[in-house]
Amino acid sequence: MIPPEQSANFVAKMEDVLSVYKRPYDPERPVVCMDEMPRQLIREVRTPLPMEAGKPKRHDYHYKREGVVNLFMFFEPLAGWRTVMTRERRTKVDWARCMKRLLDRHYPNAKKVILVMDNLNTHGLSSFYEAFAPEEACQLAQRLEIHYTPEHGSWLNMAEIENSAMARQCLSRRIPEKQIMEEETSAWSKQRNEEGAAANWRFQTEDARIKLRRLYPNIYG
Repeated sequence: MIPPEQSANFVAKMEDVLSVYKRPYDPERPVVCMDEMPRQLIREVRTPLPMEAGKPKRHDYHYKREGVVNLFMFFEPLAGWRTVMTRERRTKVDWARCMKRLLDRHYPNAKKVILVMDNLNTHGLSSFYEAFAPEEACQLAQRLEIHYTPEHGSWLNMAEIENSAMARQCLSRRIPEKQIMEEETSAWSKQRNEEGAAANWRFQTEDARIKLRRLYPNIYG
């Protein structure tokens, strides 16, 4: 989605994110995009009929809902690396614990992680203080440099593109349990990482000022 009218707030955040994407690769200050995706757990109530010559695998229309899990996607576009973390909920504490895992396990030596994400109310430094003691919360917050995509600008988040790929390639079947979801997304991430599937982002600030010029305020009257 794109806002229907001029919006200085939109273009300011858009140009900020686009400027981050132009930064050269720096392992000490990696750019990481983050996005969330809820997925429903669904259990088969009848065993699917196997594939036969000229017939695809067939599933019964009936199924059993087993709740919902939330998938946290972290994608470092210049390195072609991603990881998916599965949580039963999507609270501030869930986000904070996923961020701590990302920082401590995957980027322990980075001076600063440059984080691009949407401005959901759980996506903020205050979430660390709801999950950890003040000293640890402060340390985690200081390891981040956050850049928010604008409202109606989630398409600027490269992690959303990865989520779309994962949904098509990995989640297009009924998955009944959180553990199986974790195994499937982990295997998908590992394969994508081994392939070195990096992002091919071509939309630049110069393109935005031409193609989306209607969104820029007319300062000349």
